[in-house]
Amino acid sequence: MTAANPPAGVPDPDFHERLTALAEKRMAAGEVYGEAAADPVNLPMIRHWAAAMGDANPLHTDAEAAAAGVHGEIVAPPAMIQVWTMPGLAGPAGRPESAGSPIDDVLAALDAAGYTGVVATNCEQTYDRYLRLGERPVPATRLTGLSGPKRTALGEGYFVTWNVTWYSEGERVAEMLFRVLKFHPGERKTTPDTRQPYPLGPAVNDDTAFFWEGVARGELRIQRCADCGELRHPPGPVCPSCRSAGRTYVVASGEGEVYSYVVHHNPPIPGWETPFAVAVVQLPEGVRIVGAVVDCAPAEVGIGMPLRVTYRQKDDNLILPLWVPRET
Repeated sequence: MTAANPPAGVPDPDFHERLTALAEKRMAAGEVYGEAAADPVNLPMIRHWAAAMGDANPLHTDAEAAAAGVHGEIVAPPAMIQVWTMPGLAGPAGRPESAGSPIDDVLAALDAAGYTGVVATNCEQTYDRYLRLGERPVPATRLTGLSGPKRTALGEGYFVTWNVTWYSEGERVAEMLFRVLKFHPGERKTTPDTRQPYPLGPAVNDDTAFFWEGVARGELRIQRCADCGELRHPPGPVCPSCRSAGRTYVVASGEGEVYSYVVHHNPPIPGWETPFAVAVVQLPEGVRIVGAVVDCAPAEVGIGMPLRVTYRQKDDNLILPLWVPRET
């Protein structure tokens, strides 16, 4: 816990002390158990998740292959653990009547004080065993950290950390550490000759520099293995197929179609007006890329919608590849 003066833009001088006291109370409470999964672990949900993630492991979907495997039966992908108990629109596990979790009022207090911006900074999962069909895992959440206020490139904010542990049939099956930055967007001053700086610029490194250099030239570049020729996105240091570190790229056609999408309503995102649609775009080159769909209402976006890439200047230094409807 970091003691500090109240951050700029927060009128209540006692806010930090009250927030700290609230967080300490919630941390002292330890684990708070939620509702068991509304639906048991089931094959249809596994199939949908595996298709969306490109997980072709037959141990998760093929009964015959799973029976001959080490588990002797179908098991759920470990990384799917959070899916089973994610809250729906009506509340945790789709149930309006719920006690909530120990982080709810801490996050609500930050929202009320103007810390409406949010970005996830850490997600670390540990798996103890696989879930089998028919199990109903139970989540237990505990608040484990509050740090701030801290100055960041996005604005002053607090880092909030919590852990979720899932239990099934009396034993722990998985745990997740999750951390977000709740920040105060504030107002950025600009001169008449400059654009307002875009607050969520991409991280550019040795693996991604070629992509953003292409965007600046109006090219949608896809990484290709220099040895086996496989295309991959997002880009990475090593080919997942042949493990070669040799890399080159191809320039995609710039066309695609909506493979999957979400419409973002809340929380507010700096630089964007909600609601807006974000799609997983299937490219004819065989890879998928994530991007916002613009120049149409979110309600018009649908699976299979033909798109083409467009490039929009977000500030004086950043151009983003976005997607617009394509006439067929």
